[in-house]
Amino acid sequence: MNLSIVLSVFNEEENLEQLYNELKEVLSHLDLSTEIICVNDGSFDNSLEVLKKIALKDDRVKVIDFVRNFGQTAAMSAGIKNATGEIIIPMDADLQNNPKDIPHFLEKINEGYVVVSGWRKERKDKAISRRLPSWLANKLISLITGVKIHDYGCSMKAYKKSVIQGINLYGEMHRFIPAYVAWNRGKITEIVVDHRPRIHGQTKYGISRTFRVILDLIVVKFLSSYMNRPIHFFGGIGIFAFLLGCLSFVVAVVLKLANIRSFVATPLPIFSALLIIVGVQLIVMGILSEMQMRTYYESQKKDPYSIKEKINF
Repeated sequence: MNLSIVLSVFNEEENLEQLYNELKEVLSHLDLSTEIICVNDGSFDNSLEVLKKIALKDDRVKVIDFVRNFGQTAAMSAGIKNATGEIIIPMDADLQNNPKDIPHFLEKINEGYVVVSGWRKERKDKAISRRLPSWLANKLISLITGVKIHDYGCSMKAYKKSVIQGINLYGEMHRFIPAYVAWNRGKITEIVVDHRPRIHGQTKYGISRTFRVILDLIVVKFLSSYMNRPIHFFGGIGIFAFLLGCLSFVVAVVLKLANIRSFVATPLPIFSALLIIVGVQLIVMGILSEMQMRTYYESQKKDPYSIKEKINF
């Protein structure tokens, strides 16, 4: 299989037939073997019935039905893991992604890139509830990850199978795949894609999603920088808190001996006790995290490193 299209479907019954027809038209002009993997993410409308109807008349269409709604990242992860194509292109099923952009993604993959990210430069969404939070999230993600991409939230991307299938996705982490790949020295780029206004159905995203993305970003940054050395993260903060607590105690003692402030007239003793306790707890947490990290790698016989090439082995 050359190409796998992965669709995350949640209550999109009015859009599926048109999307399938558009995909069929585009794929018919490609000299590639293709499949369309549709993941029904617990839809409670007639999306599953529409997908079954399409799958009956076209064996390229494959359907995965979740027992309930697990979210877009889970749906995308299931589609990717079951894809057999050497190139994988996830898309939304709401018709806002245009299948006519697929050949442009394939051109960039053929140029040697392993990830091609879509950029909805002329985005057809509400400014306050959708575009503004997305803009802020993209700026924050680029700042923290160091990977400069305009539109992390665009679902339409193209991946080489070799770089995507080894990545486990949780939470809202599908949007961070380009950062994962860039950290492992993979070649990534982005192209401007056609973003169309939603015609049928309702959007599933809102401002609240931005906060979930920020929390997942913290996890991604921790995993990328401290996965193999958690004691440096927790222990570093713990030592800082412990030393600050000791300094507060010394200042409190000096003020007492100089008859400037008694212990009961200043909050410094309380700060000292609190900071010292927090510091010790963080150091212990770092030690426990080190034990968990070793259990994670050794129980699965994984290595805490990745080899790019071997010579004369």
